[in-house]
Amino acid sequence: MPATDKSILTRLYFVAGVLVLFAGAVLFKLVSIQVVDGEKYMALAETRTTRIFTIAPNRGNLYSDDGSLLATSVSKYTIRFDAVTVSDADFKENIKPLSDSLATLFGKTSSHYQQILRKAKQNKNRYALIARNLDYSDYMAVKGFPLLKKGPFKGGLIIEQKTKREHPLGKIAERSVGYERVDENGYRTRVGMEGAFSEYLSGVAGNREKQKISKNQWKPIGNNNIIEPKDGFDVYSTIDINIQDIAHHALLKQLELYKADHGTVIVMETKTGEVKAISNLGQTTGGKYYERLNYAIGESHEPGSTFKLVNLVAALEDKVIDTSSIVDTENGVWKIYNHRVKDSKRGGYGKISVANAFEVSSNTAFAKIIHNGYKDDPEKYVNRLMSMGIHKELGLPVKGEGIPVLRYPGDKGWSGLSLAQMAYGYEVAMTPLQTLAFYNAIANDGEMVKPRLLKEVKEWNKTIKKFDKEVLNPAICSQETVKKVQQILKNVVEKKHGTGHKMYSPNFSMAGKTGTTQTNYVSKDKDQYEYISSFAGYFPADNPKYSCIVVIHKPNKSVGYYGADVSGPVFKSVAQKVYATSPMVDEIDMLNGFDAKLEKAFQGYFTDSQKVYSKIPNLYGMSGMDAVAILENLGIEVEVKGNGKVYSQSVSKGTDIKKVKKIVLELS
Repeated sequence: MPATDKSILTRLYFVAGVLVLFAGAVLFKLVSIQVVDGEKYMALAETRTTRIFTIAPNRGNLYSDDGSLLATSVSKYTIRFDAVTVSDADFKENIKPLSDSLATLFGKTSSHYQQILRKAKQNKNRYALIARNLDYSDYMAVKGFPLLKKGPFKGGLIIEQKTKREHPLGKIAERSVGYERVDENGYRTRVGMEGAFSEYLSGVAGNREKQKISKNQWKPIGNNNIIEPKDGFDVYSTIDINIQDIAHHALLKQLELYKADHGTVIVMETKTGEVKAISNLGQTTGGKYYERLNYAIGESHEPGSTFKLVNLVAALEDKVIDTSSIVDTENGVWKIYNHRVKDSKRGGYGKISVANAFEVSSNTAFAKIIHNGYKDDPEKYVNRLMSMGIHKELGLPVKGEGIPVLRYPGDKGWSGLSLAQMAYGYEVAMTPLQTLAFYNAIANDGEMVKPRLLKEVKEWNKTIKKFDKEVLNPAICSQETVKKVQQILKNVVEKKHGTGHKMYSPNFSMAGKTGTTQTNYVSKDKDQYEYISSFAGYFPADNPKYSCIVVIHKPNKSVGYYGADVSGPVFKSVAQKVYATSPMVDEIDMLNGFDAKLEKAFQGYFTDSQKVYSKIPNLYGMSGMDAVAILENLGIEVEVKGNGKVYSQSVSKGTDIKKVKKIVLELS
């Protein structure tokens, strides 16, 4: 055999040997995969085509105290179509009636949907979009349409459900209602009541198996979940939507009038600590206002003259002064070391009683009272404040409560001026809600209750947990002191020299204290000065049902900045409207004996109400409540303006009733 042929043959044997070895290796790998690693690779393939997905539960509803919705979860549905699972015969038979049904429901043409469905079938699309963001009623209608009613396997129906949180009140109380958000890393941000009560609202997640049908597209397998999600509990808050609406609009009106940066209003029920309204409005760059931050709970700042109430209580308790003690306000300027304390009234108030000093809000008087009374033992002063609990946070469930600042002698920042500065609300810091809690304690005869936003947790009609009043301090001071400062707070509004006298109304009583705090005061440029205007108090003055605080930051100085002018009208507006729309007495003791005046008034109303009228009666001098009852019994619509007794009626007496549909009554 020639050498060339031998070489070729050798090469052929070599190639054949390599092929045999390769075939052996392939055979070995196949056997290994099938026998040894078969289960491993089958499991891997399974995980790449099917996966367990978490199903978020429906979040519980958040309600106001009367059961009105503050936040609710609304399910939205997306409908898709799997064209591969549907047989050609079923598709051909149902495409027209299905398209007709979709067109009728969604307002598009039948040909539009036929084109979508045919294209999906032609392209073997397993995830064709039919409709998105459907509410429950539309979703149920689509489920019953031709072809789709056959389900996911024969009808190609794919349902995707997502839950959207909605707030029926819109922007009102938006920050207080709050939210809970989860980012891509699983980090949760909890704000307001939604965040604070998340443990009750959240529910328990469920599981569902889905199959991968294309890149990043997963189709649910079957109709049922592996584990059904459990919806969250419903939470009933203390918020009164009527009072919330009043507070929101009163604050908004004043912020717009004074072009202020931001402000807050809180209304709290005196006896229980239930927060009935909490409005926080901040200004946008465009000059509009919205619920930007929870200033009421989170913003700690120097309170200014509203802090004089704390100092008055402390000085009375320690017998440093009495309400009748006389203080010389000098000429409106009192120099201590190299610092001058000034009154807002040029020339001062002369020699006045401590009670009058509070009513006119004299800085010089209070600086002298606290400095001279405690300079030899400043620890006694701070200890007294601490005994009333003003140095502590309220311990609210809502995150972000501002930390109160109360320095102790020897702390960084304490100086020889500290007592005088703290006397009128500087070198200390409190949030609006912390300040209100103290004023509420005075209204509540010395008992400090914890402000509360939560009343009850329910599952349908079943109560899961109830939240009752929590007492922080059963007596912040003696009853003697309480009664004295209650009268002085009342005088601030009722007496003509009081800083809150502009708020006085003969129709209902209020008590409280104005505050005007200067910010940026370290600047030597007076043009840089800004102000915080506030009013804290309660109403009615003699039997308080509600306490309230209004704080407005950085009002336009050219318009005004004093607390009585800026925040006072908001307090009055809230108090007046709440007084007019809410019963101030919850129950009447019928065992207190016979009241001749009351009995006479009732008999007069009873006699008038029993008359058969053919003409409009004379209502002048009648109480508004009685006049309304008589007119409504006659089938006449009534509009009432003001409070008290009738002094004007839009339809004169003697008018034929048959010609009257509505009467406007003006009360005074």
